[in-house]
Amino acid sequence: MFNSYIFTQQYWWLIVSLLGAILVFLMFVQGGQTLFHALGKTESEKNMLVSALGRKWGLTFTTLVTFGGAFFASFPLFYSTSFGGAYWVWILILFSFVIQAVSYEFRSKANNLLGQKTYDIFLIVNGLLGTILLGTAVATFFTGSEFLVEKMNITNIDSQESVVISQWKGAAHGLEAALNPHNLLLGLSVFFLARILGALYFLYSVDNEAIKERIKKQLIINVIPFLLVFLPFVIWLLLRDGFAVDPVTGNVFMQANKYLTNFLEMPLVLVIFLVGVLLVLYGIYLGIFKLSDKAFWFSGGGTVLTVLTLLLIAGYNNTAFYPSTTDLNYSLTIYNSSSSPYTLKVMSYVSLFIPVVIAYIWVAWRAISRKKIDLEEINNEAELY
Repeated sequence: MFNSYIFTQQYWWLIVSLLGAILVFLMFVQGGQTLFHALGKTESEKNMLVSALGRKWGLTFTTLVTFGGAFFASFPLFYSTSFGGAYWVWILILFSFVIQAVSYEFRSKANNLLGQKTYDIFLIVNGLLGTILLGTAVATFFTGSEFLVEKMNITNIDSQESVVISQWKGAAHGLEAALNPHNLLLGLSVFFLARILGALYFLYSVDNEAIKERIKKQLIINVIPFLLVFLPFVIWLLLRDGFAVDPVTGNVFMQANKYLTNFLEMPLVLVIFLVGVLLVLYGIYLGIFKLSDKAFWFSGGGTVLTVLTLLLIAGYNNTAFYPSTTDLNYSLTIYNSSSSPYTLKVMSYVSLFIPVVIAYIWVAWRAISRKKIDLEEINNEAELY
């Protein structure tokens, strides 16, 4: 029998997962920021690279805010538990994005307070912290976090004391996740993938032969550590016990090879995952051996598909997407952490406008990227990033 509430819960996990996947793809901006000094040897070359990213950085920040907003509206219990408990991780991520925005605004302004080199360092910090911490935070969907959730406190309206729904047990309030080697594997995977995508984006957007040759070198340098951290993470994920949910009682228990089972029981998701990985690798091949402009879109599209499927197996097929290692039965699922049926229904109607927004972004992207940036344009530019 069709259950509209369960359908909207699953629908919104798909939407949130897609936004998260797009966010990881758009972090080519952060990856590119860590390559300025390796690819740009003169001030004009660096300005070319900064300008190429300066035209796109707002898309990443907007997607981050949209991702957080969608999570808050559709799964508020996760939002209150993670953002309220693991706040140091999210504060550092947001801080890195704030200094990124300030850097693009003031980097080339005359008589700026801190100087251009300081803002360049801020961009590198954003490239490091933003990617590694976000990847580490997402990895906790598979490794778990230390928290308790008392949903009954929501109805405790007669209490004279402040009502606490979620209690975080980790002393470092989220930073402890970076000490887990498996979390760090995914964090470093996102970092090196962002650098690869950043290099491919420069190949797509910058017209300079000297920079193209350096891009080829950087792709080789970054693809090796990417494979050395991503492949072990995937192998570990497929072989590890996962956080399964009894569909009848709602109790959470450890199931052998849960995430491998999810792939096998959702073959379409498995196929999309494999296609995504192959597209990422094919894009890297095109970048290294062909110096092709299309490499960026192959690897970028593959990134979206790969991350999307990883998030789907974290929440679908009776899986707890935010496990509690303090007590398994406090783990969050897409069913016990979602908004009310009315809220999800209204949001689902609003989400029908998403294709319009995507079309607008695509048109704006094409308009901005119609012509590659070259030295002549930079030298004649009245105002630089």
